[in-house]
Amino acid sequence: MIVEQYFEEFEIGFARSTFGRTITETDFVVHAGHTGDFFPHHMDKEWCATQDFKRRMAHGTMVFSIGIGLTASTINPHAMSYGYDKMRFIRPVHIGDTIKTRATITEKRDHPKRQTHGFVHEAVEITNQNDEVVLVCEHLYLVVRKEPLA
Repeated sequence: MIVEQYFEEFEIGFARSTFGRTITETDFVVHAGHTGDFFPHHMDKEWCATQDFKRRMAHGTMVFSIGIGLTASTINPHAMSYGYDKMRFIRPVHIGDTIKTRATITEKRDHPKRQTHGFVHEAVEITNQNDEVVLVCEHLYLVVRKEPLA
């Protein structure tokens, strides 16, 4: 779906939530293959059973990728992702957990060099099936202004 939204039209406090996505063993294997991260924390069920956490933990980068991917439901030709800041892995995600994402607009600010653009900040929380936060970060958008600053 295409949603055309200019900088001036973003509202602080606007929030959107996604449907859930259950994490599978296949996700672990595919992500390890893509990244080369085969650490036993993610891949060795028997070794994990001997550790305090007892179960394999999802790669933090996988939780981030899937959680952010869940939010990709619209295309705004006036905005593009500028990056992510302040990412923290709050608690582990395991095979069989279901994650969902909530993104809330928290800030808008002028671009320091481009009078035709502004920045929109979005607080991202990824939660598990128990509504426990598993990952947080800040998403920055670079957004075209409807009217350039004078």
